[in-house]
Amino acid sequence: MELIAAGHLSKMSVLLPEVCGDDVSYQLKLGEELFDLNGYVGKSVRLKFLGQIHCSHCGRKTNKSFSQGYCYPCFAKLPQCDRCIMSPENCHFHLGTCRDPQWGEAFCFKSHYVYLANSSGVKVGITRGNQIPTRWIDQGSIQALPIFKVESRYQSGLIERVIGEQVSDKTNWRVMLKGGVGEIDLVGERERLFELCYEGIEEIQQEFGLQAVQHLYNAEVVNIHYPVLNYPVKVTSQNLDKTPIVEGILQGIKGQYLILDTGVINVRKFSSYLVEFYAG
Repeated sequence: MELIAAGHLSKMSVLLPEVCGDDVSYQLKLGEELFDLNGYVGKSVRLKFLGQIHCSHCGRKTNKSFSQGYCYPCFAKLPQCDRCIMSPENCHFHLGTCRDPQWGEAFCFKSHYVYLANSSGVKVGITRGNQIPTRWIDQGSIQALPIFKVESRYQSGLIERVIGEQVSDKTNWRVMLKGGVGEIDLVGERERLFELCYEGIEEIQQEFGLQAVQHLYNAEVVNIHYPVLNYPVKVTSQNLDKTPIVEGILQGIKGQYLILDTGVINVRKFSSYLVEFYAG
Protein backbone atom coordinates (compact mmCIF):
# COMPACT_ATOMS: atom_id res chain seq x y z
CA MET A 1 0.00 0.00 0.00
CA GLU A 2 1.04 3.59 -0.63
CA LEU A 3 1.69 6.04 2.21
CA ILE A 4 -0.84 8.83 1.74
CA ALA A 5 -0.02 11.05 4.70
CA ALA A 6 1.15 11.17 8.32
CA GLY A 7 0.15 13.39 11.22
CA HIS A 8 -1.80 13.67 14.44
CA LEU A 9 -5.28 12.23 14.08
CA SER A 10 -8.42 14.31 14.67
CA LYS A 11 -12.09 13.46 14.34
CA MET A 12 -13.17 13.17 10.72
CA SER A 13 -14.57 16.25 9.02
CA VAL A 14 -18.08 15.70 7.66
CA LEU A 15 -20.33 17.44 5.17
CA LEU A 16 -23.99 16.80 4.42
CA PRO A 17 -24.53 16.76 0.64
CA GLU A 18 -26.57 19.47 -1.05
CA VAL A 19 -28.49 16.86 -3.05
CA CYS A 20 -30.93 14.87 -0.92
CA GLY A 21 -30.12 11.16 -0.99
CA ASP A 22 -26.41 11.50 -1.65
CA ASP A 23 -23.89 10.22 0.88
CA VAL A 24 -22.19 12.23 3.61
CA SER A 25 -18.71 13.37 2.53
CA TYR A 26 -15.91 12.40 4.91
CA GLN A 27 -12.41 13.79 5.21
CA LEU A 28 -9.60 12.33 7.31
CA LYS A 29 -7.72 15.03 9.22
CA LEU A 30 -4.03 14.46 9.89
CA GLY A 31 -2.39 17.49 11.43
CA GLU A 32 -3.67 20.46 9.42
CA GLU A 33 -4.30 18.48 6.24
CA LEU A 34 -7.60 16.99 5.08
CA PHE A 35 -7.92 13.98 2.78
CA ASP A 36 -11.14 12.85 1.09
CA LEU A 37 -12.11 9.40 2.36
CA ASN A 38 -15.18 8.46 0.35
CA GLY A 39 -13.05 7.52 -2.63
CA TYR A 40 -11.26 4.86 -0.59
CA VAL A 41 -14.44 2.90 0.20
CA GLY A 42 -13.98 -0.55 -1.32
CA LYS A 43 -10.17 -0.29 -1.20
CA SER A 44 -7.49 -1.52 1.19
CA VAL A 45 -6.44 1.00 3.85
CA ARG A 46 -4.12 1.00 6.85
CA LEU A 47 -3.73 3.16 9.95
CA LYS A 48 -0.36 2.78 11.65
CA PHE A 49 0.12 4.27 15.12
CA LEU A 50 3.68 5.57 15.51
CA GLY A 51 3.68 5.39 19.31
CA GLN A 52 3.35 9.09 20.10
CA ILE A 53 0.43 11.11 21.48
CA HIS A 54 0.58 14.89 21.80
CA CYS A 55 -2.08 16.93 23.60
CA SER A 56 -4.37 18.70 21.14
CA HIS A 57 -4.35 21.82 23.33
CA CYS A 58 -0.80 22.33 24.60
CA GLY A 59 1.18 19.90 22.42
CA ARG A 60 2.69 18.13 25.43
CA LYS A 61 3.68 14.50 24.86
CA THR A 62 1.45 12.20 26.90
CA ASN A 63 1.34 8.46 27.45
CA LYS A 64 -2.46 8.49 27.56
CA SER A 65 -5.13 10.57 25.88
CA PHE A 66 -7.91 11.99 28.07
CA SER A 67 -11.28 13.17 26.79
CA GLN A 68 -10.31 12.41 23.19
CA GLY A 69 -7.00 14.15 22.76
CA TYR A 70 -5.87 15.96 25.92
CA CYS A 71 -3.03 15.39 28.37
CA TYR A 72 -4.08 15.01 32.01
CA PRO A 73 -3.15 18.57 33.16
CA CYS A 74 -5.28 20.06 30.36
CA PHE A 75 -8.07 17.57 31.02
CA ALA A 76 -8.09 18.67 34.68
CA LYS A 77 -8.19 22.42 34.03
CA LEU A 78 -9.80 23.17 30.67
CA PRO A 79 -13.49 24.17 30.66
CA GLN A 80 -14.18 21.98 27.58
CA CYS A 81 -13.22 18.95 29.70
CA ASP A 82 -15.38 19.81 32.71
CA ARG A 83 -18.16 17.46 33.83
CA CYS A 84 -20.87 19.87 32.71
CA ILE A 85 -19.91 19.41 29.06
CA MET A 86 -21.26 15.86 29.19
CA SER A 87 -24.04 16.80 31.64
CA PRO A 88 -25.02 20.41 30.86
CA GLU A 89 -27.84 20.37 33.41
CA ASN A 90 -24.99 20.42 35.97
CA CYS A 91 -23.66 23.77 34.73
CA HIS A 92 -22.09 25.68 37.62
CA PHE A 93 -21.38 28.99 35.87
CA HIS A 94 -23.93 30.76 38.06
CA LEU A 95 -22.03 29.59 41.14
CA GLY A 96 -18.90 31.40 39.98
CA THR A 97 -16.95 28.15 39.67
CA CYS A 98 -16.65 27.88 35.87
CA ARG A 99 -13.11 26.90 34.94
CA ASP A 100 -12.97 29.76 32.43
CA PRO A 101 -15.94 32.19 32.55
CA GLN A 102 -14.93 33.90 29.32
CA TRP A 103 -14.89 30.56 27.49
CA GLY A 104 -18.18 29.63 29.14
CA GLU A 105 -19.86 32.81 27.91
CA ALA A 106 -18.63 32.23 24.36
CA PHE A 107 -19.44 28.50 24.24
CA CYS A 108 -22.40 27.88 26.55
CA PHE A 109 -24.42 31.09 26.24
CA LYS A 110 -25.20 30.61 22.56
CA SER A 111 -28.27 29.19 20.86
CA HIS A 112 -28.58 25.46 21.42
CA TYR A 113 -31.01 22.98 19.96
CA VAL A 114 -32.69 19.97 21.52
CA TYR A 115 -33.29 17.33 18.88
CA LEU A 116 -34.61 13.86 18.26
CA ALA A 117 -32.46 11.52 16.19
CA ASN A 118 -32.54 7.97 14.95
CA SER A 119 -29.17 6.27 15.13
CA SER A 120 -29.97 3.04 16.99
CA GLY A 121 -33.60 3.95 17.68
CA VAL A 122 -35.07 7.26 18.77
CA LYS A 123 -32.92 9.36 21.11
CA VAL A 124 -32.84 12.90 22.43
CA GLY A 125 -29.75 15.08 22.23
CA ILE A 126 -28.49 18.65 22.27
CA THR A 127 -26.14 20.63 20.08
CA ARG A 128 -25.05 24.18 19.36
CA GLY A 129 -26.62 25.74 16.30
CA ASN A 130 -23.32 25.79 14.41
CA GLN A 131 -22.94 22.03 14.92
CA ILE A 132 -26.03 21.15 12.85
CA PRO A 133 -25.89 18.70 11.07
CA THR A 134 -22.34 17.70 12.14
CA ARG A 135 -23.49 16.44 15.52
CA TRP A 136 -26.11 14.17 13.96
CA ILE A 137 -23.63 12.72 11.48
CA ASP A 138 -21.00 12.13 14.17
CA GLN A 139 -23.56 9.98 16.01
CA GLY A 140 -24.42 7.99 12.90
CA SER A 141 -28.03 9.21 12.80
CA ILE A 142 -30.05 8.35 9.70
CA GLN A 143 -32.76 10.88 10.67
CA ALA A 144 -32.81 13.99 12.86
CA LEU A 145 -35.34 16.61 13.88
CA PRO A 146 -34.74 19.74 16.00
CA ILE A 147 -37.60 20.20 18.47
CA PHE A 148 -36.52 23.12 20.73
CA LYS A 149 -34.34 26.18 20.35
CA VAL A 150 -32.99 27.65 23.60
CA GLU A 151 -30.65 30.43 24.68
CA SER A 152 -28.04 28.44 26.59
CA ARG A 153 -26.47 25.05 27.00
CA TYR A 154 -27.79 24.82 30.54
CA GLN A 155 -31.38 25.22 29.34
CA SER A 156 -30.89 22.57 26.67
CA GLY A 157 -29.58 20.21 29.33
CA LEU A 158 -32.64 20.76 31.52
CA ILE A 159 -34.98 19.96 28.62
CA GLU A 160 -32.91 16.95 27.59
CA ARG A 161 -33.22 15.60 31.13
CA VAL A 162 -37.02 15.95 31.05
CA ILE A 163 -37.37 14.26 27.67
CA GLY A 164 -34.74 11.70 28.63
CA GLU A 165 -37.21 10.28 31.12
CA GLN A 166 -39.24 9.07 28.11
CA VAL A 167 -36.62 8.18 25.49
CA SER A 168 -32.91 7.32 25.54
CA ASP A 169 -30.21 9.96 25.39
CA LYS A 170 -27.59 7.42 24.26
CA THR A 171 -26.68 5.75 20.97
CA ASN A 172 -26.07 2.00 20.93
CA TRP A 173 -23.02 2.20 18.67
CA ARG A 174 -22.99 -1.51 17.89
CA VAL A 175 -26.60 -1.40 16.66
CA MET A 176 -25.85 1.79 14.71
CA LEU A 177 -22.93 0.12 12.92
CA LYS A 178 -24.90 -2.98 11.93
CA GLY A 179 -27.02 -0.80 9.69
CA GLY A 180 -30.36 -2.48 10.34
CA VAL A 181 -32.03 0.57 11.87
CA GLY A 182 -35.40 1.35 10.27
CA GLU A 183 -36.93 4.77 9.80
CA ILE A 184 -38.99 6.29 12.62
CA ASP A 185 -41.81 8.83 12.50
CA LEU A 186 -39.87 11.55 14.33
CA VAL A 187 -42.63 14.12 13.87
CA GLY A 188 -45.03 11.73 15.58
CA GLU A 189 -42.47 11.14 18.34
CA ARG A 190 -42.09 14.90 18.78
CA GLU A 191 -45.83 15.36 19.27
CA ARG A 192 -45.99 12.42 21.67
CA LEU A 193 -43.11 13.78 23.75
CA PHE A 194 -44.49 17.34 23.73
CA GLU A 195 -47.63 15.93 25.33
CA LEU A 196 -45.89 13.60 27.79
CA CYS A 197 -43.36 16.22 28.88
CA TYR A 198 -45.71 19.20 28.90
CA GLU A 199 -45.51 19.94 32.62
CA GLY A 200 -41.74 19.62 32.85
CA ILE A 201 -41.16 21.82 29.83
CA GLU A 202 -43.67 24.40 31.06
CA GLU A 203 -41.76 24.72 34.34
CA ILE A 204 -38.56 25.46 32.42
CA GLN A 205 -40.36 28.01 30.24
CA GLN A 206 -41.80 29.72 33.31
CA GLU A 207 -38.30 29.99 34.79
CA PHE A 208 -36.56 31.36 31.69
CA GLY A 209 -39.38 32.80 29.54
CA LEU A 210 -41.13 31.73 26.34
CA GLN A 211 -38.55 33.48 24.15
CA ALA A 212 -35.72 31.59 25.80
CA VAL A 213 -37.31 28.16 25.27
CA GLN A 214 -39.03 27.87 21.89
CA HIS A 215 -40.91 24.85 20.53
CA LEU A 216 -40.00 24.11 16.91
CA TYR A 217 -43.34 22.93 15.60
CA ASN A 218 -42.50 23.38 11.92
CA ALA A 219 -38.99 21.93 11.70
CA GLU A 220 -38.49 19.24 9.07
CA VAL A 221 -36.83 15.86 9.40
CA VAL A 222 -33.31 15.66 7.96
CA ASN A 223 -32.48 12.32 6.31
CA ILE A 224 -28.83 11.26 6.24
CA HIS A 225 -27.13 8.64 4.05
CA TYR A 226 -23.65 7.19 4.59
CA PRO A 227 -21.01 5.82 2.20
CA VAL A 228 -21.29 2.15 3.20
CA LEU A 229 -20.98 -0.86 0.89
CA ASN A 230 -21.46 -3.54 3.55
CA TYR A 231 -22.41 -3.43 7.21
CA PRO A 232 -20.81 -5.93 9.61
CA VAL A 233 -22.84 -8.85 10.91
CA LYS A 234 -20.73 -8.82 14.07
CA VAL A 235 -19.12 -5.62 15.29
CA THR A 236 -15.49 -6.06 16.35
CA SER A 237 -13.76 -2.95 17.69
CA GLN A 238 -10.14 -2.17 16.76
CA ASN A 239 -7.84 -0.40 19.23
CA LEU A 240 -4.58 1.35 18.27
CA ASP A 241 -3.25 0.99 21.82
CA LYS A 242 -3.46 -2.79 21.57
CA THR A 243 -2.93 -3.19 17.82
CA PRO A 244 -0.80 -0.34 16.39
CA ILE A 245 -1.56 -1.38 12.81
CA VAL A 246 -5.22 -1.53 11.79
CA GLU A 247 -5.85 -2.49 8.19
CA GLY A 248 -8.40 -4.06 5.90
CA ILE A 249 -10.80 -3.28 3.09
CA LEU A 250 -12.78 -0.15 3.87
CA GLN A 251 -16.42 -1.25 3.70
CA GLY A 252 -17.83 2.11 4.67
CA ILE A 253 -17.86 5.11 6.99
CA LYS A 254 -20.57 5.96 9.48
CA GLY A 255 -20.58 8.24 12.49
CA GLN A 256 -16.91 8.61 13.38
CA TYR A 257 -16.19 4.98 12.52
CA LEU A 258 -14.24 3.39 9.70
CA ILE A 259 -15.92 0.07 8.89
CA LEU A 260 -13.29 -2.44 7.72
CA ASP A 261 -13.73 -6.08 6.81
CA THR A 262 -11.45 -6.79 9.81
CA GLY A 263 -13.39 -4.68 12.33
CA VAL A 264 -14.37 -1.08 13.09
CA ILE A 265 -12.33 1.77 14.52
CA ASN A 266 -13.60 4.93 16.18
CA VAL A 267 -11.36 7.63 14.69
CA ARG A 268 -12.41 10.27 17.21
CA LYS A 269 -11.36 8.06 20.13
CA PHE A 270 -7.76 8.24 18.94
CA SER A 271 -7.53 12.01 18.52
CA SER A 272 -3.95 13.31 18.95
CA TYR A 273 -2.38 9.94 18.06
CA LEU A 274 0.46 10.26 15.55
CA VAL A 275 -0.41 7.94 12.68
CA GLU A 276 0.40 7.10 9.08
CA PHE A 277 -2.41 6.50 6.62
CA TYR A 278 -1.88 4.07 3.75
CA ALA A 279 -4.14 3.03 0.89
CA GLY A 280 -3.84 0.78 -2.11
